[in-house]
Amino acid sequence: MAYEITLLGGFGVRVDGVDVPPSAWRHQRARELVALLALAEGRRAHREEVADLLWPTLPAAAAAANLRKAVHYARTALGSAASVASGPAMVELFPADDVVVDAVRFEQLAAKGDAAALDLYRGDLLPEDRYAPWVEDRRDRLRLLRVELLRACGQWERLLAVEPADEEAHRQLMARALDAGDRATVVRLFEHLRERMRADIGVGPGQPTIDLYQQALELQPRLPPTPAQRARGLLAQALVHLHAGEWVEADRAARAAKTLAVDSGLGREVGEACAVIGIQANIRGVWKETFRVEVLDSVQRYPALTSYVYDGHLCLAEYSLAGPSGHEVIRESAVELRRIATSGGSAQGEALADLLEGEVALANGSLVEADELLTSATERHAATGALSGQVLGIQRLAELALVRGDRSGAAALARGGLPLARNAWLQPHLLVRLYAVLLESSNAPRTALARIEAADRELGAGSVCPPCSVAYRVAEVKALARAGELEAARRRLGAAERLAGMWPGGEWQAAVWEARGVVRRGEGHEQQAVALLVEAADLFDEAGRPIDRDRCRQEAGVAPT
Repeated sequence: MAYEITLLGGFGVRVDGVDVPPSAWRHQRARELVALLALAEGRRAHREEVADLLWPTLPAAAAAANLRKAVHYARTALGSAASVASGPAMVELFPADDVVVDAVRFEQLAAKGDAAALDLYRGDLLPEDRYAPWVEDRRDRLRLLRVELLRACGQWERLLAVEPADEEAHRQLMARALDAGDRATVVRLFEHLRERMRADIGVGPGQPTIDLYQQALELQPRLPPTPAQRARGLLAQALVHLHAGEWVEADRAARAAKTLAVDSGLGREVGEACAVIGIQANIRGVWKETFRVEVLDSVQRYPALTSYVYDGHLCLAEYSLAGPSGHEVIRESAVELRRIATSGGSAQGEALADLLEGEVALANGSLVEADELLTSATERHAATGALSGQVLGIQRLAELALVRGDRSGAAALARGGLPLARNAWLQPHLLVRLYAVLLESSNAPRTALARIEAADRELGAGSVCPPCSVAYRVAEVKALARAGELEAARRRLGAAERLAGMWPGGEWQAAVWEARGVVRRGEGHEQQAVALLVEAADLFDEAGRPIDRDRCRQEAGVAPT
C-alpha cells in the first residue's frame, strides 16, 4: 500500500490516494504518535523516547501504558494492525510500506537547493500541536529552511510575503527598480522596510539600502524629495550612526529630521526622531534630563505635536516607571508638565500629565486617584485625537479593573482598545500591552490558550517592541503553566527572563520570580513555588508595588502586611 502523510499546514494521512477521515483520529495521542514517528529517522524510535516526548510529566510505567493505548488507536485509525509495529525496544510506522512524508521530502529537496521544495510548504509544521515541545524545534528549522531556499533562489517577492522585514529582499527589489528608473517603487519599498524595522524601537535599514533610497530621490531633479522623504532618510541615517556608536552624529541627524518634521507638521516623524534622540540619550545616561526638556519644549513651542514627542519616549518612560526609583522620576516630570501645560493652555500636555500621574497612582495602589486621572487622560487624549495616549489610558484602566477583581470589565476594555491600537502608529508597542491584559483577565485555561493563539497570530505578523512585550511574556508563562502546558511554559520563561533582564531591579524582575513560582507549582513542587512567590512579593515591595506584593503573598498563602 502507498501512504502519504501531510504535516505541513496540518495533519493528514492518505492511503492509496484516499484520505483517512478526520473522525478516525478521535484520540489525539494516536495522531501525535503517527506524526512523531513520521518525522523520526527511518520512521522508528525507541519506546522510552516516544513515551518521554508524548508524556514528559508522567512516571515511566504510566507513560508506557499510554503508549500502548496510542498504538492501538493509531492502528484502528489507519485500518491495519501492521501500520504501527510495536516491539520491546522500538516503535515503527509503516515498516513494510511505501511512505511519503511532506515535511521530510521538503527537507530533502531544500537541502539540495531545489526550488520544487517550496511547493510542498503549505504551512507551518503541525499547527494543531502548537505547544508540543517535540514539534517546536523542527518547526523552526523548517521555517528557516524555507527562508534560506527563497533567498538562494532569488525569489524576493515570495520572501517578503514570508519575512516582511527581510532587508536583503527589499534591497534587491529596490536595486531592480532603480535600474529601471522607477523612483516610486524604490521609495515605496524603502518605506515598507522602515515600517517593518521601526525607528521607534531603534531598528532601521543599513547603509547600502539607504544609499539606494538616496539615489532614487535624486533621479528626478525637477521633482525634489518631500520634507517627509528627507526626514525619513535622515532618520535611517541616524540609526546607522546609533548602531555604530557615533552618538554625536546620531543626535545631529535625528534632530535635523525632527526640525524638518516639526516645520512640516509630520507627527509620526517627530515621534521617530524623539525615539532616536531618547535611545542615544539613555545610552549616555542622560535620558531623564532629555525627556524633561523634549516634552516641556514641545508643550511650549509646538503643543499640537506633544503626544508624538511622548510617544517617541514611551518605552524609556515605561522603563523608568518600572525601575526601582521610577515613580518619582515620572511624578516629577508630570508635575512640571502640568504646570506648563495649564499655563499655556495645552490640552495635550494636560492629558499627558493625567496619564503619567495616573500610572504612578496605580503603581502605588492609590486606586481612586488612579481611576480619576486615567479616565481623564483617556477622555482628553480621545478629544485631541491622540490615539496612542488614548490606548495607554485604556490599558491602564483595564489593569485597574483587574486589581479590583473585575476580569470581565478588564477584558472588555482591552478588546475595545485593540481596534484603536491597530490604527495607531505605535501599534508594535500597544497591541502587545493589551494582549497582556487579556491574558491576565482570562477566567479559564482554555480561554487563556485561545487568547495566546490569537495574540501569536496577530503579533507574529508584524513588529513587536521587546521592552513593551515583557508583561505579555510573563502573563503567557503563567497562563501556559496554569493550563498544564508546562514544557511550553518553561521554554517561554526564558524569553521573559531575557526581557526582564533589561531592568536592573524593579517590577519586571519581581514578575519573573512570580512566573517561576507559578511554573513550579504547576510541576507539583509546592514548597519551591511558595518560596519563589514570597521572593517575588519582597521584590515587588522594594519596587513600590504594594498591590502586586499582596497578590504574590496571597498566592503563597502568606498574610498580606
